[in-house]
Amino acid sequence: MVKIAFIGAGSTIFMQNIVGDALLTPSLADSHFALMDIDPNRLAESEVVARAMIRSVGTGASVTTHTERRAALEGADFVITAFQVGGYKPCTVTDFEIPKQYGLRQTIADTLGVGGIMRGLRTVPVLWDIAQDMMQLCPNATLLQYVNPMAINTWALAEQFPALKHVGLCHSVQNTVEELAHDLDLPKHDIRYKVAGVNHVAFFLRLEHQGRDLYPTLRQGYASGQIPKPPLLMPRCPNKVRYEVMDHLGYFCTESSEHLAEYVPWFIKDGRPDLIEQFSIPLDEYPTRCEEQVAAWQEQAKTLTDGRDIDVTRSHEFAADLMNAIVTDTPYLAYGNLPNTGQIPQLPLGAAVETPCLVDSNGVQPSVVTDIPPQLIALMRSQINVQELTVRALLDQNPEHIYHAAMMDPHTAAELDLRQIRHLVSDLLTAHSDWLPDWCQPAKAA
Repeated sequence: MVKIAFIGAGSTIFMQNIVGDALLTPSLADSHFALMDIDPNRLAESEVVARAMIRSVGTGASVTTHTERRAALEGADFVITAFQVGGYKPCTVTDFEIPKQYGLRQTIADTLGVGGIMRGLRTVPVLWDIAQDMMQLCPNATLLQYVNPMAINTWALAEQFPALKHVGLCHSVQNTVEELAHDLDLPKHDIRYKVAGVNHVAFFLRLEHQGRDLYPTLRQGYASGQIPKPPLLMPRCPNKVRYEVMDHLGYFCTESSEHLAEYVPWFIKDGRPDLIEQFSIPLDEYPTRCEEQVAAWQEQAKTLTDGRDIDVTRSHEFAADLMNAIVTDTPYLAYGNLPNTGQIPQLPLGAAVETPCLVDSNGVQPSVVTDIPPQLIALMRSQINVQELTVRALLDQNPEHIYHAAMMDPHTAAELDLRQIRHLVSDLLTAHSDWLPDWCQPAKAA
């Protein structure tokens, strides 16, 4: 029997997707799911959902729940992480509200920028603790890491635990294919592509339908105003930023326009409301989304007390297919985030990079991509600078590198001067003091 430990199982909707996919996969259908969360109420809700899905599918799967991590990890074959240290409140709210006092606006604030840096500082120590427990309790298990900031987390895990089997997983590639298919009126399964880069700033290096290059159609459609079409996945954010970047850099980015807008210095500028309006940039998008998700979770909880089964459908997450490939030795292609050991030779060794990966009983094996255009490499390096300094701050317990990371962030540096950045980071460190390691407290960082 396969044991799958889910750390952060109180993320009910995401847990439902991953567990549901596993129940629909024959090699995983009878797995033991060890659900763990520090919030007993959210954990109880997830348990109800998981048991309802098992009843609906009719498998021999079993569920246990844990508020203590080590009990969930013991003997696991796979470990899935999906949590947010400090939660939406207070930490995510803090990551938005304090920068706004300096005139620095964000959309998501979970991957790069000051929000991504702070989330990395809160998250990596917890992931290191999980990795340490895995080395003791399930050393042969594979960690499927879904937590943001993905690249910072993946890089830091590899540096501290080189023997750990792990891969960072995201759904940005799948989401983007769906959106492009929507804009092009094509079946998504008929689109062929190759993607590589760093998480959220990877690009479609090849994009074809029946041997035909789709880029000319995308460029013509954007120039004529026929695309992007009304949004498919994010109704509040017409997909204009990515098309504008494609128009200038030549290639389409894997992450959403609301994400990409805050990774670069070109779109969110104080005193330029025309850019916000022209490119439909949803400032403060993530807090709005969190409020809606909380409301949805609360509404869902009301319907889970009467013992009804839940309709189980397959999601587009990689996790179940990846686990199946390892268990059955059936080759599978997934896009994974792994430390760069040469699979993208144009980028620094050690950096977390996203490429096509072959998965089978040998684990997750990245393919080599050598043909990324130099303008895209330059943009990726601007992201890696921030990631590397954040990882170095964590590894060396050097608080000055926290400030350096923020100073090198493209969006932050385009808006604020060096002294403003230093004061902003100090304010964020103070506000997050209960969630950060002692070494990065602002009194020690002065």
